[in-house]
Amino acid sequence: MDEIIIWWYIIGINIVGFLLMGIDKQKAKKHIWRISEKTLWITAIIGGALGSFLGMKSFRHKTKHTLFRIGMPLLTILQLVTYVYISFLS
Repeated sequence: MDEIIIWWYIIGINIVGFLLMGIDKQKAKKHIWRISEKTLWITAIIGGALGSFLGMKSFRHKTKHTLFRIGMPLLTILQLVTYVYISFLS
């Protein structure tokens, strides 16, 4: 049961990460209040790196920022390895 809860959390936080990238991109286009980079990173760090990375690529958002361009894929790989560990080795 606990494993199911963990997977629902992982799915949910990745959807949030994806949506935040899309929302921030739209706000950037309209030159209105933006979602802070801190919020984008916190969402990625607490488990939403894959969703954030896919949002980054899908919406072409934050792709010129070195920290996002390098850090987000690395964080995604780290989290994917962790997900595999949780699924198969625990």
